[in-house]
Amino acid sequence: MNQVNIKSVRPRMATRTMTKISVLSVIAFILMYVDFPITFLAPGFIKMDISDVPALIGGFAMGPLAGMIIEGIKVILEMIFKGTTTGGVGELSNFLVGCAFVIPSSLIYHHHKSYRSALIGLVVSILVMTAFSTVSNYFFIFPLYSKFMPMDAIIAAGSAISHKVTDLWSLMVYCMIPFNLFKGVVAGLVTLLLYKRVSPILHK
Repeated sequence: MNQVNIKSVRPRMATRTMTKISVLSVIAFILMYVDFPITFLAPGFIKMDISDVPALIGGFAMGPLAGMIIEGIKVILEMIFKGTTTGGVGELSNFLVGCAFVIPSSLIYHHHKSYRSALIGLVVSILVMTAFSTVSNYFFIFPLYSKFMPMDAIIAAGSAISHKVTDLWSLMVYCMIPFNLFKGVVAGLVTLLLYKRVSPILHK
């Protein structure tokens, strides 16, 4: 009898988990549409959103794999409904940067579930995400984007924000790194504010 009960419970648990992941993925996708420029940090064509928050919440509640899946579904939905202008490279970068944000914090939080570990995890994640995003933007995304917007125009847009921007690397240092740190801090704070409120629902 116990064996039957265990076998019947596992599919229900898996179904509930996938339902939660699906809901968080849709919320993340919707949040991608709520984007806006931070013109005092980065050129106007660089938009900020908080679509990583549902993945962070899912990672905290259900583990790093759940957070990765949410990031993946979010990007797939974006490609289906919004299309791509970068041949999928931008979307792949979005997924990888999102995973760089979600995985460290989820691992640290699951090792010891406390407010302190969540805070430490988010700080580590912000730094990892910013470093990974800088490398990705410098070597892949901005060179690819220059096919649609001349690199001189991209650098000029950065120079309008900081006179220290004279080339692609200085654009990373004086615009993109501060932008990603700011974005990470905002997403982290929103996650901290929301997680305890929604975690009882996710753990039912």
